[in-house]
Amino acid sequence: MKVELPNCLKCKNYFITHDPARPYGCRAMAFKSRTNPARLVYESSGIICQLYTPKKLGNNKHGSKTIA
Repeated sequence: MKVELPNCLKCKNYFITHDPARPYGCRAMAFKSRTNPARLVYESSGIICQLYTPKKLGNNKHGSKTIA
């Protein structure tokens, strides 16, 4: 059975680190990993990420729309 995980790229807690060994991070859960944070949470706990918070659609500093 395929589980639909949240898209971390669209979460306000997701960030890219400067650590080549662990390039993806989650601010809400305070960790960095080698894989997508939502996938790691699911594989570790069997529960879909409960802290996913969608980014708000708005204008960036250059006046163009950002994708949420």
